[in-house]
Amino acid sequence: MTTELRRLRNYIGGEFKDAADGRTTEVVNPATGEVYATAPLSGQADVDAAMAAAAAAFPGWRDTTPSERQKALLKIADAFEARADELVAAESENTGKPLGLTASEELPPMVDQIRFFAGAARLLEGRSAGEYMDGMTSIIRREPVGVCAQVAPWNYPMMMAVWKFAPAIAAGNTVVLKPSDTTPASTVLMAEIIDSILPKGVFNVVCGDRETGRAMVEHPTPAMASITGSVRAGMQVAESASKDVKRVHLELGGKAPVVVFEDADLAKAVEDIAVAGYFNAGQDCTAATRVLVHESIHDEFVTALAKAAADTKTGAPDDEDVLYGALNNPNQLKQVAGFIERLPAHAKVEAGGHQVGDKGYFYAPTVVSGLKQDDEIIQNEVFGPVITVQSFTDEAQALEYANGVEFALASSVWTKDHGRAMRMSKNLDFGCVWINTHIPLVAEMPHGGFKKSGYGKDLSAYGFEDYTRIKHVMTSLDG
Repeated sequence: MTTELRRLRNYIGGEFKDAADGRTTEVVNPATGEVYATAPLSGQADVDAAMAAAAAAFPGWRDTTPSERQKALLKIADAFEARADELVAAESENTGKPLGLTASEELPPMVDQIRFFAGAARLLEGRSAGEYMDGMTSIIRREPVGVCAQVAPWNYPMMMAVWKFAPAIAAGNTVVLKPSDTTPASTVLMAEIIDSILPKGVFNVVCGDRETGRAMVEHPTPAMASITGSVRAGMQVAESASKDVKRVHLELGGKAPVVVFEDADLAKAVEDIAVAGYFNAGQDCTAATRVLVHESIHDEFVTALAKAAADTKTGAPDDEDVLYGALNNPNQLKQVAGFIERLPAHAKVEAGGHQVGDKGYFYAPTVVSGLKQDDEIIQNEVFGPVITVQSFTDEAQALEYANGVEFALASSVWTKDHGRAMRMSKNLDFGCVWINTHIPLVAEMPHGGFKKSGYGKDLSAYGFEDYTRIKHVMTSLDG
């Protein structure tokens, strides 16, 4: 007896459609390794149709008032909240995430973020009108940029979709959104919920692979391309978009330093870092996975962190005792395991370092010590439940090590010394610096990095303004 696979479809111009040529991809539950659905493998014809729908809808949506856009987004937030159980179930099946933690830690912030952008729609800021030349009045208009091509990642499919479509739609743009080929289910469910709220063509979902995403970015219609993904993917998008001078919004990799000084509250630091490092299986660009500890407390910290790792549980989505679930796909499991297999002789695995179970893509909470600054695992993003630990001698060396990577998204410093905390936050070359905590985010504050972590901001008024353009209008007072 075989179970019929669920059939996911694109959402284009207010209609749910298969790929024009009928091609599909299999969707796998990472917790079981089993195929449970199919999704369209969209090609150029599907991208063309989605872009045409978004372009046709843009003039009408652009000309709505901010209050009308606010009302629509508030309805979306309410609808997501009302169908939270369905969204959480879809996200969990798609990603292997724990059901309870997805319901408590992802769904509420996601709904709050939509409501934030609903409010932001009515609070565009700009310089006041004035006479900067005799007889002339100048005003500034903020306008939507147009059609936005958006590519979301597989680590937080629902939340990253919100981070993309909510500010874009709030600003008056229309959207063509592509979820990852491994995690389309929750995004398609979002489209089903949104269908009765937004005008047709304002929000479109196209499922597919890298070639689908490339076709979206290269398409002549979008005025802006936004991607959350790998550095390589971001570089490709930036290069492609440069050919017709599209705006580009990139949120790429991270390698967050977690700098723990000798005066830090050691017990709290270990507890919080373990959670911030292992949550979502470490599949987070801001995860606390690169710890720098003062040499005087290094050994004590490593022992405590190894115990915390041993006490951390991974497992099935319906297990209420787990902190995280499976890695997203077999390639990611292979990548994480490969970092451990290639460790240099001077490194020591203090905890974990192995796959868990014979079903699904689970990996044990891992701690690695004895590492040097130029080691592969220090310089490159693992994107898994692996925390590395290095020691430093003083503040200068801590900064040297912390800043000595190509990524610059997030960081944290742990100390009771206020002056030191302020010096470190000034000198850490990262888009976010947490002090005595790591990983909390709020809708009102920007999220985005420097260097190879990309450019542009998610969340906050800054993220909203990224989806607008500025126009100067000057008029003669003589009429």
